[in-house]
Amino acid sequence: MATEKGGERAKDIMRLGPVDLKDATSNPAPLGLMGFGMTTVLLNMHNAGWFALGSMILAMGIFYGGIAQIIAGIMEWKKGNTFGTTAFTSYGLFWLTLVFLLLMPQFGWWEGPENNAMIAYFFMWGLFTLYMFIGTLRLNRALQVVFFTLTILFFLLAIRDYTGSATIAMITGYEGIFCGFTAIYAACAQVLNEVYGRTVLPLGPVKR
Repeated sequence: MATEKGGERAKDIMRLGPVDLKDATSNPAPLGLMGFGMTTVLLNMHNAGWFALGSMILAMGIFYGGIAQIIAGIMEWKKGNTFGTTAFTSYGLFWLTLVFLLLMPQFGWWEGPENNAMIAYFFMWGLFTLYMFIGTLRLNRALQVVFFTLTILFFLLAIRDYTGSATIAMITGYEGIFCGFTAIYAACAQVLNEVYGRTVLPLGPVKR
């Protein structure tokens, strides 16, 4: 009897025809871009010499730059977006590693990283961002600007630590502020364009 009922249910499903499954989840990219952009602007205000490195930047690095971006990356994974998953999860973990590099010596867990180690750290993140920038060439102009300026930022951070130059440190700060605001623009554009149902802020889609 159970087999007969199962067969009848299968026939009923077949009669319904194909089911149209639509993705009804929201776009996580603005969350990730805002988490990255705002935290980058605030950290680089410090790098530019506007104020000291304190708990405000560290808290932003843990929660908005770190955890919020990881959440956005997980949401992008669910939507099948490999680029978004890789970018947001990676940069979320970047912020967490950076904060822990700063805090762990304060807690006496490990000694602070050597200068050469931080040069290598920023250089490797620059390489990662460079190949992600190449991926944006198939996406839109706004993301191209974000990843291009971020690539420059990471290499400038490595050069700053290599040279110890205060001038390069200040230039790095202002370049980082600009980079952060490009990410904020991309986030705002996606939110406002969706809310108003038209292009309020252009993203510059790439023709394929």
